Amino acid sequence: MHKRSIVALAAVAAFSAAPTLAATFEIDSAHTSADFAVKHLMISTVHGSMGKVTGTINVDESDITKSSVEATIDVKGLSTGDPKRDDHLRNPDFFDAAKFPTISFKSKKVTQVAADHFTVVGDLNMRGVTKEVTVEVEGSPKPIKDPWGNVKLGGEARAKVNRQDFGMNFSATLDSGGLVVANEVDVTINLEVTQKK
Repeated sequence: MHKRSIVALAAVAAFSAAPTLAATFEIDSAHTSADFAVKHLMISTVHGSMGKVTGTINVDESDITKSSVEATIDVKGLSTGDPKRDDHLRNPDFFDAAKFPTISFKSKKVTQVAADHFTVVGDLNMRGVTKEVTVEVEGSPKPIKDPWGNVKLGGEARAKVNRQDFGMNFSATLDSGGLVVANEVDVTINLEVTQKK
């Protein structure tokens, strides 16, 4: 169900305008969200959010390809605004949150496409299955300081994930032959990170 990201987060590691040649940033969980969207009955789109996002991003301004990211997303905090549907998504038909309470992403390759656009390839682990995914990231090209003196970067990461690649094989079908829940899931991570002091 998710992760453009959750997939996905790694791309922010590529921001080239870090305040120093090499810097480590921590994901600001209070200002970061991992969201997903998937077609229902092939006529409407259901949106949801995952739980807390944590992790570390290492930015190497001198060589962006050496930047990296590791991130973890809490599955039990999943919410679509409907408790019954949320319970179903947490059960073994989908995320199996009791057995696999987190999703993780670890980058393998970072490429700068433009001043504020990066592509990050990495391993997404969900439900005990690891698959390589590509994340497209657009973000602030320059760091800023917040009112408390913290150095910040931010951005938006997007990816598409096939849920069945990760063992989410729930496949109820319509009389027309279409799926009740689409296989392809759009994942979006809105990310804010803080440089470690």
